[in-house]
Amino acid sequence: MRHLAKDKGGLGVAKVHADLVSKGFTVLFPATAPAPFDLVAYDGGQFHRLQVRYRSARGGAVTVKFQSMWTDRNGTHTTPTDKTAVDAVCIYCPETDRCYYVRPAEHGASVTLRITPSRNGQHSGVLDAAAFGELTRTTSR
Repeated sequence: MRHLAKDKGGLGVAKVHADLVSKGFTVLFPATAPAPFDLVAYDGGQFHRLQVRYRSARGGAVTVKFQSMWTDRNGTHTTPTDKTAVDAVCIYCPETDRCYYVRPAEHGASVTLRITPSRNGQHSGVLDAAAFGELTRTTSR
């Protein structure tokens, strides 16, 4: 029996890995689990801890809530992302086959990136996904 969520997560990590390597980063993976990050990108003496999220586009946008969810015999649980434990969240969107890099410390409880223009023409407060296609080399501590 396959676990669809794990398959999507694995595909997301593979796509982010390939994206970062194509941009000249060395990619490191944690040797133990669980870690608050899925991989580390290294370049120019800087390390960047990344959490990867696979998100399908809905209504021309991708949304990520900065939280973790899990289910056990006691129900469904959520906990906010520790924004000091990761430098960036990378969103892999299968509809665009692109990776988008977001610094969670610069946003509230979630972030929505527009892939296509909004139907009502709104521009104020809209984050264009195209502007988040690079992992800036200033996200590391």
